[in-house]
Amino acid sequence: MRISPFERFANYAILIIVALVVLTPVATILVTAFGPASASDARVGMWHPENFQAAWVEGRFGQYMATSVLVAVIVVTLTVVLSSLSGYAFGTMRFPGSTPLFYLFLLGIMVPAEVIVVPLFYDLRDIGLVDTIWAVALPQVAQSVAFGTYWMRTYFRGVNRSMIEAAKLDGASSRRILWSVLLPMGRPALTTMTVLVFMWTWNEFLIPLVMSPSGQFRTAPLGLAFFQGQYTQGTALLAAGAILVALPVVLLYIFLQRHFIKGMLEGAVKE
Repeated sequence: MRISPFERFANYAILIIVALVVLTPVATILVTAFGPASASDARVGMWHPENFQAAWVEGRFGQYMATSVLVAVIVVTLTVVLSSLSGYAFGTMRFPGSTPLFYLFLLGIMVPAEVIVVPLFYDLRDIGLVDTIWAVALPQVAQSVAFGTYWMRTYFRGVNRSMIEAAKLDGASSRRILWSVLLPMGRPALTTMTVLVFMWTWNEFLIPLVMSPSGQFRTAPLGLAFFQGQYTQGTALLAAGAILVALPVVLLYIFLQRHFIKGMLEGAVKE
């Protein structure tokens, strides 16, 4: 089917307009971050990369981002392992109660964190986990495993059954089939899930706020909110802090974008 020159022009025009709408706020934040933080700085010049160093030190983003990285590593690692195991069970095996149990997992996607965060706080306080890294990480693991189970189940149900049967005929156990056959094939689906879980974990605000009342395990987005309360007028430092917080997610997506897009196109439409 041939595309007329007018249709091609209209497609590119729409894409350019959408790109401008999306990129204009990003460009505004970048310009503001490198702009003068005060009137005295404006007299020196309009280019001030030292805003990032000032925001990093004054906002204590080094400590907050280290906490965010630790939480993200715990959440992503546990989610990938547990979701692969549960998704494999639900996607390739049939056992009594599998359907009701799978829908129980889906409750973790449908129930928002705002509904359970208060009783969860008291439960974790009773067992002495409040104000620890586990109080911040484990609730997010539970939420992410609910999505990850659904995601990996969809992938495993789309795998050609003949490959699984051939591996069984060769004497491979269920564990061998999972780790040596299915997971290497499912790298795009795993990568997509990793990026999504990392992004959600990195941007999580409510759980770190509630589960670490002393602020000892404050994450980067939470630290940015407190930094905003200190610098309501310093838009340059706020913009620099916002870029510092968003940069890890952007870099991860740029690095894994090919696998991410492939997983979104393949892994999400197999069911």
